[in-house]
Amino acid sequence: MGDTVQIMITMVIYMAAVIGIGVAFARRANKSSEDYFLGGRSLGPWVTAMSAEASDMSGWLLMGLPGVAYWCGIADAAWTAIGLAIGTYVNWLITSKRLRRYSEKAGNAITLPEFFSNRFHEKNKVIMTIAAFFILIFFTVYAASCLVTCGKLFSTLFGLDYIPMMIVGAIFVLVYTIIGGFLAESASDFMQAIVMIVALIVIVVTGTAAAGGLGAVIDNAKSIPGFFEFFGVATPVTVDGVQQAANGVPQFGQAESYSLLSMVSNVAWGLGYFGMPQVLLRFMAIRSEHELTRSRRIATVWVIISLVVAVFIGVVGRTLYPTALLTSSDAENVFILLATNLLPPLLAGFVMAGILAATISSSDSYLLIAASAFSKNIFQGLFHKKATDKQVLTVSRITLLVITAAAIIIALDENSVIFTIVSFAWAGFGATFGPLMLLSLFWKRINRAGAIAGMVSGGVMVFVWNLLIRPLGGVWDIYELLPAFLISCLCIVVVSLLTAPPSQEMQKEFDEVRAGI
Repeated sequence: MGDTVQIMITMVIYMAAVIGIGVAFARRANKSSEDYFLGGRSLGPWVTAMSAEASDMSGWLLMGLPGVAYWCGIADAAWTAIGLAIGTYVNWLITSKRLRRYSEKAGNAITLPEFFSNRFHEKNKVIMTIAAFFILIFFTVYAASCLVTCGKLFSTLFGLDYIPMMIVGAIFVLVYTIIGGFLAESASDFMQAIVMIVALIVIVVTGTAAAGGLGAVIDNAKSIPGFFEFFGVATPVTVDGVQQAANGVPQFGQAESYSLLSMVSNVAWGLGYFGMPQVLLRFMAIRSEHELTRSRRIATVWVIISLVVAVFIGVVGRTLYPTALLTSSDAENVFILLATNLLPPLLAGFVMAGILAATISSSDSYLLIAASAFSKNIFQGLFHKKATDKQVLTVSRITLLVITAAAIIIALDENSVIFTIVSFAWAGFGATFGPLMLLSLFWKRINRAGAIAGMVSGGVMVFVWNLLIRPLGGVWDIYELLPAFLISCLCIVVVSLLTAPPSQEMQKEFDEVRAGI
């Protein structure tokens, strides 16, 4: 039996298991919109932690992050990983319990826009509409990054055209999400988190052994100027974006220094967690806030191991296959290259399922949250307040179709860099919702006007900084999340202080949540 056929069989078995989970949870998911969108607040600590991290990391953990390390060394990838690890821990530590408590107190909110709207006792649902709008925009971009991952995976493995393979991946994810809802998504994400971390460890151990051991990998990395430095960056010599090679040796120029500004810019990735709906929803969905301490420990350990291994896979790949991937886009296939060349076909298929796991675990989360933003918060919240649960679920599934179609259009370019797409969407959520979430939970004086100002300024500044300011280079070349996050915080505080304080009822509710009443 051919290697490709064996790999395909393993992946089909895996995909059948995922579909089976969706079918198993379908009946319960369709009982009500709360069950479909939030699982009836019934998640245990292990499922909460693992599904949150699996849905958060997505295919970029196995393709995007190793690709960055393979292309230009560990600095960018490592500082990003450090920021993400810190952000994960702090978010679980300070946000999770209070959000679980507050979301139930605020009208038993089951979506993020609904929570913000209820938190500020809205009647005309302006906050809800703005929040839902930004969720639709950024999750469509996020979903596109997952489809790019699917397309690259299938086209690389089976030698088929990128676009048809990307569309096949989109159809699979769409069908799965429509069937099962949040419970199926969370249960499969738990399984997929295990598959992802096992796949990462298998590849890094096998690859290191094949390269001659840890010492050989590090020696090779150190031989490339700036490659194995925290404050230096390797610079591939390229012509039209393609790295040049001479006698089988990849060509690099002089190392560039890695400034403190660049370090802070990449560590700022951690700020994104405070506004990430797919993670925040898990906080809201756990069955008891008292189980969140255990979830925090599980999530932090999983994230640290996964990020460290993912970065090192890029270093191992550059040692074993120094000239195999000669563009920044192709570099994101280093995980696939290692798996298919070093592992027996059936085991390689399992490892490839790790990439598929990462992609599915994220894209189903993104699609479901975006669909809930429209159907629950715009359709029912604004236009059809008396809509039945059945009507809301029907609209959500139609929305899923539309969002998937839009994501497919964005993902049509096979030269897209997954890491770049994800970084933009990550900044969008972090800046739009992060400051608002933190100040809503911990600052009594924040009011509705400040909340609106913060969301709009943060979301808009992500576009402005990315498209207009960052291209200026120099001191302006900062990851857009950091300036947009700070501007959002400033707008919330200034506008809240310049306008009327929140009502006594709102302040009383805040005090009760803080006191745990």
